[in-house]
Amino acid sequence: MEVIISIVVLLLLLLFVIWGHYLRSSIRTATDSSSVRDETNVSLYHEHKAEIEKDYAEGGIDEENYRYLLAELDKSLLQDIEENAGEPKLVADKPMSLAWPVVLTVFVLGFSFALYLKNGAYDLLSQPAMSAGGQGHEGFNSEQQAMVRLKQLQQLTEQEPKNSQAWYNLGQASIGLGDFGGALAAFDQVMAIEGEHADILGAKAQAMFYQNNQQINEPIQALIDKALALDPNDPSTNILLGLNHFIGEKYADAIAYWQKVVDLGGNNVNVQALQGAINEAKSRMAAAGETPPQDAASGANLVLNVNLSDDIRQQLSRGEDKTVFVYAVPAKGPRMPLAAVKIRASDLPTTVVLNDSQAMNPQMTLSSVESVNLYAVVSNLGGVGIKPGDYKGELKGISVASSDAIDLIINTLVPES
Repeated sequence: MEVIISIVVLLLLLLFVIWGHYLRSSIRTATDSSSVRDETNVSLYHEHKAEIEKDYAEGGIDEENYRYLLAELDKSLLQDIEENAGEPKLVADKPMSLAWPVVLTVFVLGFSFALYLKNGAYDLLSQPAMSAGGQGHEGFNSEQQAMVRLKQLQQLTEQEPKNSQAWYNLGQASIGLGDFGGALAAFDQVMAIEGEHADILGAKAQAMFYQNNQQINEPIQALIDKALALDPNDPSTNILLGLNHFIGEKYADAIAYWQKVVDLGGNNVNVQALQGAINEAKSRMAAAGETPPQDAASGANLVLNVNLSDDIRQQLSRGEDKTVFVYAVPAKGPRMPLAAVKIRASDLPTTVVLNDSQAMNPQMTLSSVESVNLYAVVSNLGGVGIKPGDYKGELKGISVASSDAIDLIINTLVPES
């Protein structure tokens, strides 16, 4: 804003100079050469008359000559004035035309505006204030960031009313801000575009569950039953059932539902938070003198924090959402996947758990080898495998006995062969 004010002040000063000169020129009194000559003749007349009067007073001339000389002097002055009156007047300062300041004003304003559009920063100045990180929301707290995200999704759904992923994300964002009515409307839009799917039904059941003070009624149970009929392993529905049992202090049942989601992995699932909920349920069981259940998944478990590098995230933001395959293959021997999970690029960053339950062949599991190579691939065409044009991240020689979370960053473009 300070820059714009400075520019306006400079332009006003320049226009003041242009118009000030014009106004001064307009009010200046025109002077002609004849009036200057008349003044000169009158001055000479008085000088000559003073000399004649001096001679007469000193007795240099008599009275008759004195009167004669005065008469001739008066006659000469009148003749000069009459001759000057007949001559055309020459204006010393011709008034300036109004067209000149108008033309200069238009040129200055037009040139300044064109130069600023070419080299200035109007686009930056007209945008809302952004932080140095480029995202514009780093200084916000989590609630403010969620509000900004919600508004962005609302604008996106207005611009692309058939974008089902945008509607789904809007529904999830609305749940996070407690707008359950808005979430239900968003999920209904998703189903109107794509039809009824387990994950959408489960998400809608969650929104209704929170709206109903965390209690399952008949309409919510109907959604749950329909979702489980389509996919018994749907993460949203199983997380909801686990939460309902946890609230009812049925911790063993809650653990069973949540552990299923952890074991299978899934789209947009915060495995670490879910594992924390499982541990809390086990602690409450132990405090009540009950024996916590054993982990549902036996054998090897690899916890992967999958994310995109900044440059690849920027590239993907310009197009459609892509499929991401996360899988492990033996570090030695055939490259058949031992465990695999399919997610979406919009889910990233997320945590994925690879374990024996995801094996394609019961004889080829994570537990059957000592080390693996890990891959996360953004598929350009949506198919399995690594192809030119895909983006990938890889880690080699990872021990299957590792218990720490492993960061797997997608940071490489697969080149043309």
